[in-house]
Amino acid sequence: MEHPFDPNDAKERIRELLSQGRIFYSRPHALERLRERNITMVDCENVLRGGSVGEGYKEGGNWRYKVSTNNMEVVVQFLPYNQLMIITAWRKGGKP
Repeated sequence: MEHPFDPNDAKERIRELLSQGRIFYSRPHALERLRERNITMVDCENVLRGGSVGEGYKEGGNWRYKVSTNNMEVVVQFLPYNQLMIITAWRKGGKP
């Protein structure tokens, strides 16, 4: 993807992909961080459903989006073929 999505468009697309079950977790990074931080996949999916999406930012040549609630943040990246990857997650006040 050459240009980032507007946060509202990203939020709509994240929710659509979530409802279709097109969510994947970065392996091994995301799964290791979730385990270390005692965060479940359900926790991440709840943040994606109800959180606010920030402006896209580029990291490693890819556009990423931080989805935030009062308690947690989840970083996602859109993949080809209408898929979404969770890169990492943390509890606010915790270690990113």
